[in-house]
Amino acid sequence: MVSSMYVLPGLLSLTVFLPAAGALVILALLRGQRAIRGFALLVGLADLLLALGVFILFDRSGDADRFQFIDRFHWISAETFNASYFLGVDGLSAPLVLLTGLLGFCAVIVSWRINFRVKEYFVWLLLLQTAVMGVFTSLDFLLFFLFWELELAPMYMLIATWGTGRKEYSAMKFLLFTILGSAFMLVGIIAVFLSQPGGSFDMTLLLESGSMLNGATAALPLGVMFWLFFAAFAVKLPTWPVHTWLPDAHTDAPTAASVMLAGVMLKMGGYGLLRVNVGMFPGEIRTFAWALILLGVISVLYGAIVTLRQTDLKRLIANSSVSHMGLVLVGIGSVGVAAGELTAVGLNGAALQLFTHGTITGLLFAGVGLIYDKAHTRYIPDLGGLAARMPVAAIALAIAGFASLGLPGLSGFVAEVLIFFGAFRAYPWPTVLAVLGIILAAGYILWMLERALFGPPRERFADLTDASFLEAVPLALLVISIVVVGVYPAFLTDVFNAGIAPMVEMINQGLNSPAVTPR
Repeated sequence: MVSSMYVLPGLLSLTVFLPAAGALVILALLRGQRAIRGFALLVGLADLLLALGVFILFDRSGDADRFQFIDRFHWISAETFNASYFLGVDGLSAPLVLLTGLLGFCAVIVSWRINFRVKEYFVWLLLLQTAVMGVFTSLDFLLFFLFWELELAPMYMLIATWGTGRKEYSAMKFLLFTILGSAFMLVGIIAVFLSQPGGSFDMTLLLESGSMLNGATAALPLGVMFWLFFAAFAVKLPTWPVHTWLPDAHTDAPTAASVMLAGVMLKMGGYGLLRVNVGMFPGEIRTFAWALILLGVISVLYGAIVTLRQTDLKRLIANSSVSHMGLVLVGIGSVGVAAGELTAVGLNGAALQLFTHGTITGLLFAGVGLIYDKAHTRYIPDLGGLAARMPVAAIALAIAGFASLGLPGLSGFVAEVLIFFGAFRAYPWPTVLAVLGIILAAGYILWMLERALFGPPRERFADLTDASFLEAVPLALLVISIVVVGVYPAFLTDVFNAGIAPMVEMINQGLNSPAVTPR
């Protein structure tokens, strides 16, 4: 049941809309670059503290209601059309709210050197944070779709205006791919609305009882509806073959946009898969699990192989994200287990991968952005010996790299182990192939670190300076998060399990359609 208790009413709405309110203040009242930067930093810090409050106060005990911090009122009321302003978090979304607050604060700091159209830059950056927060907290399908679309404009403007290289091309490619995916989602949402008695956009009705959708009353076949939503989320994740917008967008985006794009915007796709495809179509997810794990394995291997050929630091990290997001599909594929009841291990790993990949890639892009600001190049063959000139940045980049390749004691290892343990029960040989992607990851990460950071110092970099105190703050915050989760993963897995356990229970009940034998 959705909680009827309003624990700290308005806290979630404040967390979601504080960045947008800060953007309006900057747009209407503030003048001067220093004042704008300082105010944006205060807004980012305040939102991080609010997000941390939501995460800490979230009751993960078995006796607590599933959705908490509910903010709800009727938004559109009509005889046949009802939509609500409906926010809430469960164990799946609470950690992602924290992740958005953390990376939003870090994005403001790494933007400190922006000196072109500063007012507009921070307005778009803060609006982007509100949009992503809204996606992770919306429990009304129409509101979810509006927040999903809202993030397009800020990211497009950040890439097209403050990016480098083919920035207009990359921004438009990002926009076209994501709008196409959104069109599939809109059709799916309309079909869901028409399939429910009386019509409703209330996501909790489907999350609590998959029988709200059944073949007899569905506006479209349930399998079609499943794939409509999957298409939208696959583009955002992204997965092969709809991934090609990502390397261009990352390469040409400013550092803060890359941090937010890799850190939280890709996670919108994984979150949607877990929230909608797993949570609302329990029969279909078991039926089509083999297809998801197939796409996941292809993404893991394809992304890793392409990454091995990259010579640009940002493009290397971008292609590695395709590989690592493929692991999310592999974890979700664990629902295809043939014998016995499904356990939450693989899904927990997929959810944890969303958080850990967000902090790892956020740290990678922050470190690369710092190197580019100082050395004015991201071309790996031109780098070398940077560890001697920039030890703080080098240590942060190395820790992020080791976490990305799955070094025990760091957060990436925990997520990958959970995914592989869960998926192996359902699809042993595809899981073995996915493990090869981690072996390839060790190759390209170690190659990148050796070529860029170590070796004899180059004369052209003799005057490089290391990270300042302010520049080191986001590096330190992200390193701490990677180490804490790596050493004590229950900090997150206990929360994620509170959100995933109800999904697993529904799938085990075999709602909507029978499970199929894994291939």
